[in-house]
Amino acid sequence: MKDFLKLLRVKHWVKNILVVVPLFFSQNLLQRELWISTIIGVISFSLISSCVYIVNDIQDVEKDRLHPKKKYRPIASGAISVKLATVIFVVCLFVSLALSYGVASINAVGIVLLYLILNIAYSKGLKNKALIDVVILTSGFFLRVAYGAVISHVEISAWLYLTVISGAFYLGFGKRRNEMQQQGSDGTTRKVLKSYSLSFLDKNMYVCLALTNMFYALWATSKESQAYFISVPLVMIIFMQYSLDIEGDSDGDPVEVIGQDKTLICLVLLYAILMVTLLYGLRL
Repeated sequence: MKDFLKLLRVKHWVKNILVVVPLFFSQNLLQRELWISTIIGVISFSLISSCVYIVNDIQDVEKDRLHPKKKYRPIASGAISVKLATVIFVVCLFVSLALSYGVASINAVGIVLLYLILNIAYSKGLKNKALIDVVILTSGFFLRVAYGAVISHVEISAWLYLTVISGAFYLGFGKRRNEMQQQGSDGTTRKVLKSYSLSFLDKNMYVCLALTNMFYALWATSKESQAYFISVPLVMIIFMQYSLDIEGDSDGDPVEVIGQDKTLICLVLLYAILMVTLLYGLRL
C-alpha cells in the first residue's frame, strides 16, 4: 500500500487546495451544494495529477535510477511494474473524468484533459526546453484555480489569477534553481538544467516574487474594507520565509519546503485564519 501511495504522490495532493480558492475567496464557502462539488473536484484533480506523476515516472525511470532520491520511487526501484502502473493510470483517469463531468460540465472535463495533455507533452520532451518547462509547471497552478471556478460556478478576480500565475513562476524558477545548486548543470538527472544559469534563475525568481506581492496587494486594495491591508505584509513575510528556505539546502519542491518548516506552516495557518475572519467574519 505504501508503494501505491508513493506512486500516486498523495502528499502532493495538497497542491490541489488551489481548486478551493475561487469558492473561498468568493465568500460562498458556506454553501453546502457548492462545497460538496468543490470537494469532489479536489478529488478529481488529485487523481488526474496522479496520472501525470505516473506518466512522468514511467518516462523517466532510467534517469530516476541515477538520482539520489528519485531512485527510491516505486517504478524506479522495481516495487511496482510499468504494466501495473499503466493500469493504475487508466483507472485514475477514468474516475477523474467521470467525477469532473458529474459535478460540473464538459468545461471541467476539458480543463482536466488540457492539464493531462500539457503534462504528458512535458514528460515526452517539453521538460527539456528552457522556459517552456516552467511555463507548463505554472499552467498547472493556473488550471487548478480555473477548474475550481468552473465547478463552483463563481468568478474570481483577475488580480488573484495574476497572483497565482506569478507566484507559480516564482516557485518553478526556485525549484530549478535548487536542482541546479544541488545536482549541478551537467544534465545527468535533468537535461534542461544545461540551459539555465543560477544568475538567470535568481533574477527571474525575485522579479516574479515582486509581481506576486504587487498583484496580491492590488487585490487587497480592490476590496471595500481596508482591513484586507493587514494580509499584505503577512503574505510578504510568508514568501520571505519560503525564500529563506530555498536559499538553504532545500531541493526547492514547494510541498517539501512547506512541510519541513514549522515556522512557514504556522505563518500559512495564520494567514488562513486571518482570511477566514476577513471574508466570513461572524457568519461562521
